[in-house]
Amino acid sequence: MDQILLKTTGDMVYGRNQISQKPQLFLGYRVSLDPAYTLRNFFQLLENYPVLADMNPFCSSFLEQYRACPKSGCRCDGIDWIEFSRTVEMIGFPGRPSMTIYVSLQGMQRNKPYDIKPFGLDNLLDLPLKLGKLRHVVFGDRLDTFEFETVFNLFEIIDGIAWELSFHNMPKECRIRL
Repeated sequence: MDQILLKTTGDMVYGRNQISQKPQLFLGYRVSLDPAYTLRNFFQLLENYPVLADMNPFCSSFLEQYRACPKSGCRCDGIDWIEFSRTVEMIGFPGRPSMTIYVSLQGMQRNKPYDIKPFGLDNLLDLPLKLGKLRHVVFGDRLDTFEFETVFNLFEIIDGIAWELSFHNMPKECRIRL
């Protein structure tokens, strides 16, 4: 699978070349992130490549919120980083077997998940953003959980982050005060 790098400048690089035109051609490419990549850089990506923001109906309102935030210092004490991950849940006996696949965007505090839904972008933008593992959860006579290395493509990251942030649209007055 071909790979692109998302830079902290909001740019995309394929090989050694910055992608300047037709970024939608790279939607199926595997993504890696600069080590210092943050949620702010994700929004810079959407600003640098507006056609990517058009992929999800939530992106335009998030870009407005992003632009209204301070230019730096948008962090939440106690959260070490934000992790984008994938989960596969398999349900077996008893009942009818089924499988559900979904992505998550959650804070991580000392390597443990931390709910970030009560926080607005003004508390999340400058936290590091990392790509997590695939969690495989099997429900049956007993619960088994496994973790695997996985890859994400550009489409999954854009659509998944926008979808997950859509659950964060809480009025400022109702958020946890820091």
